[in-house]
Amino acid sequence: MSSTSTAVPVVLAGARGHGRWHLDNIRRLQDKGIVRLAGICELTPLTPHEIPEGLGTPEQSADFDALLDATGARIAVICTPIPTHTDLALIAARKGVHLLLEKPPAPSYAEFRRMADGVAEAGVVCQIGFQSLGSHAVPAIRELIADGVIGEVAGVGGAGAWARAEAYFRRAPWAGRRRLNGVDVIDGALTNPLAHAVATALALAGATRAEDVTGIETELAHANAIESDDTSCVRITTADDLPIVVAATLCAEDPDDPYVVVHGSRGRITYWYKQDRVLLQRADHGPEEFEYGRTDLLENLVDHLTDGTEPLVPPAATEAFMKVVEAIRVAPDPVQLPDDTWHLLKDEDRRVVPGIDGLVAAAADTLALYSELGAPWALTTAHPKEVST
Repeated sequence: MSSTSTAVPVVLAGARGHGRWHLDNIRRLQDKGIVRLAGICELTPLTPHEIPEGLGTPEQSADFDALLDATGARIAVICTPIPTHTDLALIAARKGVHLLLEKPPAPSYAEFRRMADGVAEAGVVCQIGFQSLGSHAVPAIRELIADGVIGEVAGVGGAGAWARAEAYFRRAPWAGRRRLNGVDVIDGALTNPLAHAVATALALAGATRAEDVTGIETELAHANAIESDDTSCVRITTADDLPIVVAATLCAEDPDDPYVVVHGSRGRITYWYKQDRVLLQRADHGPEEFEYGRTDLLENLVDHLTDGTEPLVPPAATEAFMKVVEAIRVAPDPVQLPDDTWHLLKDEDRRVVPGIDGLVAAAADTLALYSELGAPWALTTAHPKEVST
């Protein structure tokens, strides 16, 4: 594909915030002759200086339905507030427009099923935007596990120690909310900014379908003045009785790259999923590091339409992740951390929970929850949840 006549027309819904990343990525693929930005759907049109150079003057409208018709789009990239995902996806699907849908795909399992079933019925392809699952490291690690390189797998841990300024939680009316105007949002640390840690841990454990999850325990808390969680952990039990523990915070002392670690009887595999970097440590061997490439999910979707390449992250690959979102949705509201457990870094305008970096790492390392690691504030946040599939 080299000419604009063969480039696939794309509409982007939600071009500000994280949508800017999609604009840059579409520009990259447009330069390769793969796609063409045909339209932008925003409540307020982008100004010329907000559109990356080289993307021309795509049609703009606040009416997604009409924009799809006017542009003849074959793919819609949806990067809008979480509660809008399902309805927008179904509008596109009914028009035969294929989808790249940002994560989390929906704020509840019921909304996820409505989206996934509607997309399947319409016969269009939907790719969920877990970019980490496009990494070539994921199948490589699965192969190492299958080959018994680290012995018998004992569990999978995930750790995300990030920092977000207080302004982050004011970036949109739905930010940091569990519900807004009676509608589920579920914008928490594990379900949105560090959702990749959860989805990637599930993928490495081979537990991606709904029936692969039999139990979920949650511990949800927040230091910031928000409704949702900014410091939380979850333990997922798989149908194979494998524990997966993912710990996350947006109140780190020293923010660092998130990672997932597979624990085996004879070693471990650590995967820094933003870097596509893998560290293999095993008995009687020196540590080995590997770096992998990554397949872009929009490019993968175009390849599917043009030559039948298998989509990397169809909705079915995110069912187990959505079970976690659902467990967090129905859990009691996150606990407000006591004032003496956090402090404000004024120069960075962010709240910090002293000791949380170590707790996050320890949870991934020992597959224990915060409460089990002795965090006094966590004793009121523990909630077991059995999952029916």
